[in-house]
Amino acid sequence: MKTTRCIAGILLAALPLAAAAQKAPTDKKLYCWDENGVQVCGDTLPADALDRARTEINAASGNRTGEVPRALTGDERAAAALAARAAAEAEMAEAERHRRDLAMVESYATENDLRRAYGERITLVEEALKTSGLSITNLRQSLLSLLRQAAERELLGQPVGKALVDGIQAQHGDLVRQQAIMERQLADRASLGSDLDGALERYRSMKGLDAPG
Repeated sequence: MKTTRCIAGILLAALPLAAAAQKAPTDKKLYCWDENGVQVCGDTLPADALDRARTEINAASGNRTGEVPRALTGDERAAAALAARAAAEAEMAEAERHRRDLAMVESYATENDLRRAYGERITLVEEALKTSGLSITNLRQSLLSLLRQAAERELLGQPVGKALVDGIQAQHGDLVRQQAIMERQLADRASLGSDLDGALERYRSMKGLDAPG
């Protein structure tokens, strides 16, 4: 009876070892990769193959268990980082646009209210354009006057003083800056029409309205 118990105990103790022995080959992997146009396979992955694309295979079943792509080059990693950053910025811009659209829907009860708001913006831009136009005219006339003074002095053989030269340069700089401001205003005025069309379309969509016939 004592001998039977000992044999049973030995068998029970051996069961986990047998299970581990059966499981070990099942978990073992084979690796296959391309090396100078030739497929190479092995149960270990050498250091020079770590960055290469490879297929992982279960050694016991022979089935593929995974595909590992090759490591990216430095240029590819940089390009991927730029693409990820651009995608994140685009997502943020879309979220911001959605917030603005929600605010627009909450701010304007009807399409006419929205049109009226855009009309006020257009009026402000057009008034600003008139002011810029007058300012450019005045700056140009003042600059021409200073240039005539400098030309007359040169014709008379007189030196052009530093104050006059500085005045010409300052006036020219002011004129260039005002012209740049007016260009931006013209661009804003041109975009307001298309902006209104897009705003109306989004407004109707978020309100669940149909476009007017």
